[in-house]
Amino acid sequence: MKKIWNRLALLMCMTGTVNAVAQQKDSLDAQIGQMIMIGVGDRTAISETDPLLEDIRSGKVGGVVLFEKNIAKTNSRDSMIRMVQTLKEASPVKLLVSIDEEGGKVHRLKEKYGFPAMPSADYLGHLDQKDSTLWYNRRLIATLKDLGINLNYAPDVDLATNPDNAPIVKNGRSFGSDPELVARQARYCIEAHHESGLLTSLKHFPGHGSSKGDTHYGIVDVTETWSVSELLPYERLLREGDIDIVMVGHMVNRRWDTTMLPATLSAATITMLRTLMGYKGVVCSDDMQMQAISEHYGLENAIQLCVNAGLDIIMFANTLPDRSKYVTAAQVHAIIKKAVLNGTIPRARIAEASRRIKALKEKY
Repeated sequence: MKKIWNRLALLMCMTGTVNAVAQQKDSLDAQIGQMIMIGVGDRTAISETDPLLEDIRSGKVGGVVLFEKNIAKTNSRDSMIRMVQTLKEASPVKLLVSIDEEGGKVHRLKEKYGFPAMPSADYLGHLDQKDSTLWYNRRLIATLKDLGINLNYAPDVDLATNPDNAPIVKNGRSFGSDPELVARQARYCIEAHHESGLLTSLKHFPGHGSSKGDTHYGIVDVTETWSVSELLPYERLLREGDIDIVMVGHMVNRRWDTTMLPATLSAATITMLRTLMGYKGVVCSDDMQMQAISEHYGLENAIQLCVNAGLDIIMFANTLPDRSKYVTAAQVHAIIKKAVLNGTIPRARIAEASRRIKALKEKY
C-alpha cells in the first residue's frame, strides 16, 4: 500500500510540474515573447552570459533574424551552426531562426564564405523554368537546413511594375511584371522549401514594386502608383493554400487607409488581407527600424499601433550603423506588456497572435 501511495504522490507531483510548465508557456509573458523577432546584432558567436541568450531563456523571444554580419570570416559554416544551435537550445519553445535569402543582391550566405551562389528572382523569372527554380532553391535550402535555419523571408512577390523602382526592381528582387509569372515562380520556391520542412514568407504586402521611394530611408506613398494587380500573386497563392507567413511592408496608400498610416501600422490594410484576401495565417512586419517607421512614430507608439493593427510577429533587425539604437527583446516585451496591462492593447489580440504562431511552429 505504501508503494502505491508513493507512486501516486510521484504521479501527482509530475502532473503538477507538467501543468505548471504548460501554464507558463501559455502565460501572457510567454505569448508576448512569441511575437518578438529580434536581430542578433553583430554577433558571430554567443557566450553563455550573453543578454540575448537570457532573453531567449526567459521566453521573451519567439525568433531571431540573421544577416551577413553574423557570418564569421573564417570557419563560417561551423561557426554559424554553433551559434544557431546555442540559440535554439536556450529557448523553452521552438525558436524561429530566420534569414533573407532571396538570391541575387539579397543573398547573405555568399560564395566568399564557402556557400553556393543563388541567382536573383529576376534571373529566374526571365528563365521561367520550373526545373531551374526548383534546382537553385533546393541547393540553397540544403545550406539553410545544414545551418539550422528554419524560416526564409522569400519569395518576394512584388510586381516589377515600375522599372525605376530602386528597392525591388532595380535590385532584381522581382520575378517580373506579370502576376501569373510571379505567382508561378513563387510557388516553385515555396514547394522547394516545404520539401525540406522550411517555412517561407510572401512579401511585401500589399505591393512594393510600383513605389518611387525606399522605406529603408523614409515614408513612401504609393497612392498614385499602386494598382490592384499587385494583389494578384497573393490571391493566386492564397487560393492554392499552404502559405506560412505574409510580411507587410511600410508603404502608405491613402486608398487603403485615409489616416495615411504605413501598411505595417494600418488596421485597415491588415483587415484587407484577412477579409478581402481571406488569409488566416501569421502576419509579420518588415523591419520596424526602417526609417519609414522609426523616424516618424517612436518605438512605443509604433509597437502599439502594429499590434493593434493585427500583426502577429514584430521584427527588430538591429542592423543599424549606430549600435546605440539597437533594441532588445526585453524592451519590446516590456512595451507590449505595459500596453496590455493598461488596456491599450487587448489581451485577446495577444492570444490570437500566439495561437497563429504556435500553429506555424508546429508545421516544421
